[in-house]
Amino acid sequence: MKFRPFFMVISGLLIATSLFSILKWGFKTGIDFAGGTNWEVSFKKTVDQSAIKTIFSNQKIDLKTISQNQNKFLLKFSNISQDQKLSLITDFKKIDPDFSDDRFESLGPSLGKELLSKTIIAIILSSLALLLFIGSRFKDISFGIGAVLAMFHDALILIGAFSIFGHFFGAELDSLFVTALLTTLSASVHDTVVTFDRIRELKTKSSKLDWVVLANQAVSEVIVRSINNSMTIIFMLTALVALGGSTTRWFALALLTGVICGTYSSTAVAIPLVLWLKKFQRFQ
Repeated sequence: MKFRPFFMVISGLLIATSLFSILKWGFKTGIDFAGGTNWEVSFKKTVDQSAIKTIFSNQKIDLKTISQNQNKFLLKFSNISQDQKLSLITDFKKIDPDFSDDRFESLGPSLGKELLSKTIIAIILSSLALLLFIGSRFKDISFGIGAVLAMFHDALILIGAFSIFGHFFGAELDSLFVTALLTTLSASVHDTVVTFDRIRELKTKSSKLDWVVLANQAVSEVIVRSINNSMTIIFMLTALVALGGSTTRWFALALLTGVICGTYSSTAVAIPLVLWLKKFQRFQ
């Protein structure tokens, strides 16, 4: 706990970087939020991307992105009518009669806004529930406040990281990112509560010890378990990021970022916040 000021500086820099990226660059949203169409197609013959771009240009359809994996293509563009889709299929079959329509999904922007609003509501409600539950279970509201603030710390850094990933590498916010975000919040609180519980046990046995001493002892007893538990997840997610397909890579990277942040914040953010709040309590 003697490194608390150092941890606060690191967290402050991470949060400042996240806010800068969010305000400066914003996000690159997928069709889940912005609306649009994802279309996976495949060809038996070798087809160049320029041929597909020419077809969309002739049809006067704005092709936003195109990614290729051998003879399979993932096309992202604005919503089109059924007649336009049939026209595109006709042109594709001119290039390759064995053309295959693997997956076609379209989503309007109104559903994306609904998903975003529900995500925000879910985070707010879960935060309030955790604040009340942890505060009541530990009979100390400072533990609940520390856990929730650490959770928001992880969420903000993860969101900011994806703003950076989107600006430099084209990562998109979609429903999978929302899943990763909510999973991160859960994992963050889980590690934090384990450490809090150890502090409570030590306080019961040694009520006269200072909170800083108790926190140091609790962290020293659980940090190895926390790191070992997190590393098993980190190894698996790193493998998915490095070797996984394009459809799961950003999801795995979001989870990886969240797990690292959660492991860090459970010791370096949540506990220092509790110790800081203790200074404002009448009885310590």
